[in-house]
Amino acid sequence: MFQFLRRDPVKKLRNAYNTKLAQATHAQRNGDIRGYAMLTAEAEPL
Repeated sequence: MFQFLRRDPVKKLRNAYNTKLAQATHAQRNGDIRGYAMLTAEAEPL
């Protein structure tokens, strides 16, 4: 009945995943390939 009041856990995970990928893209553009690889690896399980 009050389903609309609950937070969506999938949305939270999707936001965390997108944030990690954005950080990884920023690292890659700055030439930090190791940082890019680490952030991408952290984003995959999400």
